[in-house]
Amino acid sequence: MLVLFLCNLALVPAAASKNKVKGSQGQFPLTQNVTVVEGGTAILTCRVDQNDNTSLQWSNPAQQTLYFDDKKALRDNRIELVRASWHELSISVSDVSLSDEGQYTCSLFTMPVKTSKAYLTVLGVPEKPQISGFSSPVMEGDLMQLTCKTSGSKPAADIRWFKNDKEIKDVKYLKEEDANRKTFTVSSTLDFRVDRSDDGVAVICRVDHESLNATPQVAMQVLEIHYTPSVKIIPSTPFPQEGQPLILTCESKGKPLPEPVLWTKDGGELPDPDRMVVSGRELNILFLNKTDNGTYRCEATNTIGQSSAEYVLIVHDVPNTLLPTTIIPSLTTATVTTTVAITTCPTTSATTSSIRDPNALAGQTGPDHALIGGIVAVVVFVTLCSIFLLGRYLARHKGTYLTNEAKGAEDAPDADTAIINAEGSQVNAEEKKEYFI
Repeated sequence: MLVLFLCNLALVPAAASKNKVKGSQGQFPLTQNVTVVEGGTAILTCRVDQNDNTSLQWSNPAQQTLYFDDKKALRDNRIELVRASWHELSISVSDVSLSDEGQYTCSLFTMPVKTSKAYLTVLGVPEKPQISGFSSPVMEGDLMQLTCKTSGSKPAADIRWFKNDKEIKDVKYLKEEDANRKTFTVSSTLDFRVDRSDDGVAVICRVDHESLNATPQVAMQVLEIHYTPSVKIIPSTPFPQEGQPLILTCESKGKPLPEPVLWTKDGGELPDPDRMVVSGRELNILFLNKTDNGTYRCEATNTIGQSSAEYVLIVHDVPNTLLPTTIIPSLTTATVTTTVAITTCPTTSATTSSIRDPNALAGQTGPDHALIGGIVAVVVFVTLCSIFLLGRYLARHKGTYLTNEAKGAEDAPDADTAIINAEGSQVNAEEKKEYFI
């Protein structure tokens, strides 16, 4: 019955057009090509500007009549009439598949029949891309090869790679035709050598295709890179001074996270655990002194390897300031005062200056400088007293001699007698002196 119906449809316009040949000279159907995404709806429209009630017909690529004017000829629920008049015949095809692609014909049944072709293009939507080739974790310095793949695109899709939002151009591209010989499978391979800066970086594969309406499909892979620790020592002050505290901080970064750090000095253990306290990644040195000078080393270790950093500590002297007054025991107070006031002997100066040595190490024991200074002062004092007494003694003897000589000269009548009397007086004086002593 369907064949008979189609035959009758073909005969009707032929008979109807016999009376319209004269007016059919300027009649001509107009159509447009249509592109639709697979699964979408295509609208096929055929228009005639000048039509004297001549019938219009749509047929598919297999030359099956779809609609003759407003009459549906093919039983396909996806095909519906949109508009039918003497000047236009529009139909819709929903849920379009790749098999619907082809050349559709609009016929105007004049004498002879005039036709217009409209090509229906069906776009194959690419599947969501997949990234393969990543195995977590990756060691620093390894060569990584990632492959992004998508299927079902028509025409073939385009694949682009991005790392840290920066496009990577040097990639391999491969296009293969699917089994249906209509769509394509596209793959792209990215090769690069990883380092620690790639840890946590997102590598993106983006698929561009005209069926995606400017909204590309993407696949993302976050990289996990394992690497040896990096170590840096940061001091709490750039100019450590004697008597001050110092904190050395060991900054270590690595993946996996480094274990607790190890502190050493000059290749061995810390010499003074009471003053050198390790707290986490910090080394606290209390009350610096010159014995703390040396090379301090911080070592960090994880499952990948070990790394270290060194810091050379130089303890600087405290700037010169007024020294506090030293209280000396009362036994030597008088003698030390005399020494400071009178003597300029280098030995005494050395002794005095050694009372307060700013470079002296904390806790270091030595000789009692105050006692030594006192002894030296006593010796000097005794020496000075002896010199004073000896000078006084000599002065007295010289005065006695001159007095006796003067007395002998006064009693003598002449010079010879004065000399003799002077000698005798001197002898008597000496005898008296000896007797006196």
